[in-house]
This record gives sequence, structure tokens and C-alpha cells, in this order.
Amino acid sequence: MKKISFEYPAYFPIAGFSFIFLFLFGCGNSDVDKITPERKAITESVYASGNIKAVNQYDAFTNASGPIQEIFVEEGDSVSIGTPLLAVYNEREKLSRESAEIAKAYSDLQANQSRLRDLQLTIDVNKSKMQNDSLLYVRQKALHDQNIGTEVEFEQRKLNWENSKTAYESALIRYQDLKREIEFNSNSASKNLAISKVLESDYVLKSKINGKVYALLKEKGEMVTPQVALAVLGSVDDFLLELQVDEYDISKIKLGQPVMVSMDSYKGESFEAVVDKIYPIMDTQTKSFKVEAKFTKAPPQLYPNLSLEANIITEVRIKAVVIPRTYLIADSLVVNENEDTLRVKVGIKNFQYAQILKGIDESTVLIKPKK
Repeated sequence: MKKISFEYPAYFPIAGFSFIFLFLFGCGNSDVDKITPERKAITESVYASGNIKAVNQYDAFTNASGPIQEIFVEEGDSVSIGTPLLAVYNEREKLSRESAEIAKAYSDLQANQSRLRDLQLTIDVNKSKMQNDSLLYVRQKALHDQNIGTEVEFEQRKLNWENSKTAYESALIRYQDLKREIEFNSNSASKNLAISKVLESDYVLKSKINGKVYALLKEKGEMVTPQVALAVLGSVDDFLLELQVDEYDISKIKLGQPVMVSMDSYKGESFEAVVDKIYPIMDTQTKSFKVEAKFTKAPPQLYPNLSLEANIITEVRIKAVVIPRTYLIADSLVVNENEDTLRVKVGIKNFQYAQILKGIDESTVLIKPKK
């Protein structure tokens, strides 16, 4: 709350004030209010307005656009993390997901085992032929070394063995290539199916918290977009105070400071809270800071968005010398019973009283300045 003060030039003669007050009060002062400073407790506080919020309260948005197809909850229902709240019409994403499931089934590793078995049989046949041709080649070579048989027979056996060996190795390579291809297609199809399911799930709005549905902001059949809030959710029984503090006062606010709260819904009653969080950035539109507080003495029943007014107690003096603020001039001057203007040093202040640190004592008789 911005406080208004008046400043006087340093060279302004104090005696000049005496002349002013002589003019104000005139010659007859029999009806002038007189007091002496008293010693009592005084508190200084900062005013703040605000609202009640449920802890973890948030507006729920969907990532999809379209008409609302179904609403699964009602206002006041308790929900858990992941509870579906409503669904947006999503025939296109449903078809995309079904297509991805078909592709996944076609590309599945188990579904392609027959192709792998076929190649495995080819490998086995080529392996047997290679082993047989190798045995014949070894025998023919032994005869050739003994100059038995023709050169053509020896070369033919050797060529047969080399060809069967190449066929066997080629079958092994084809088998490994096919296996890698099937695994890649299967993994790719699984990823595409997972993406389709995520995109389809974007059309189902789910709760992010364990709490309560406080409001449903749209009805079945209404068109929605990602920019439109659809529901308000928050904790069931845990509430906080969201306060707006003027930029002129924010430097006085500290964590743990007590807060006195009044509410229109509980007229004539006051409640207690404590500062729990100070947001470090100013709202440039309102020139204020957001401060959160938690109840230490709460009303019996609370609802989100109830309005409130609060005083954040920033300082307390137990035995202070105080005077009513109406007896202060420009927060630095008072007038005694002789109509002399006295300069005082002021400490903390509230709406009614000001603490006097120096300049007068409890025996000083003061008169109230006329407006």
C-alpha cells in the first residue's frame, strides 16, 4: 500500500511553523484536543488483497481441437493422477492408431519367423552340400597327388566345393540381413504405434493431480482448442492465500511473517496465516507482487476464489511511546500545549498510531493540529 508523505526543505525555519500554527489555532485554545504520549504495543503492517486458492489448483487444457465427445466426471468429483476427465472427438487419430497396430502386427518379429526358417533351411542345405563337396574334393586331391584320375576331375571337384562354400556363406549373410531388416521394421512399427497412441491420448484430458474437480468450463458437444481452459482442479482440503502486494511494500515482506485475514464470507471474523512464498517478479500491469500464505487458523469451510483482505504484520514494538497519527504533521512534526512546533523522529506506524523515537516523552502535552 503506497503511503503518502510530505517533505519540507531542509532550510525551512522551524520558527516559521510557529507562526503558521498561531494562525491556525488563533488566540483561544480552550477547546483544543490535548494528549500526552502513551506507552503501548504497536504493530506495523502491509495491506494486501487476494483470493483463496486450492493447493495445486490449475486450469486444465487439452492439446487437441474439436468437439467434446464425452465428459467422464462431474463437478465436485474426487480424481487421481491420470483419471480421464473428458474426451475430444478424434476419429482421425483413432484410424491412425489402428493403422499403426496393423503395421506393427505385420512387422512383428514373431510374425516373420517363417521367412527366417526358410532361409535357415537354405543355410542347412548349403552347409550339407558344402561339407559333401569338401569331402569329395579332399578325396580327389589325395588321388591327384598319387597321379590317379584326370586333371579335369580334380578341377571339377575343387570348383564344386568352392561354389557350395560361397552359396553357404551367401545364405548366412542373407539370413543376418533379413533378421536385421525384420527387427528394424518391428521396432519402427512399435515406435509409430506408440506415437499414435500418444497423439490419440492427447484427445483425452486427464487429471495431473490427486484432488477434486472444482469446475467444468465446457459442455458436451462444444468446440474446444488448446487455448481454451476446460476444467479447474485442485487439492480437496488444502488451501492457500494468494495475495497481491504493492511494489512499494514488497521490500518489507519476509517469509514467516504473520498475516491477519478478513473475508466477506465470514464477516466480523478474523483468521491467521503466515507468509509461505514470495514470487520474485513484479506484474507490470498491476505493479504488484504475488505472495502466498498458509492458514494457521483457518475458517471451517473454504472454497477456491473466495476474496479476502489481509494485513501482513511486518514489525511489532511491545512497549513503544506512541501518539495518534492525527497529531503528526508530515510524519516529523508535533505541536505542544504552548503551540511550539517540535521535530520528532518517528519509528513504525500503522493506520492509527505512530511510534516516537526521539523529540518528546510521555510528559509532553500535545495539541491536535487543525485541518
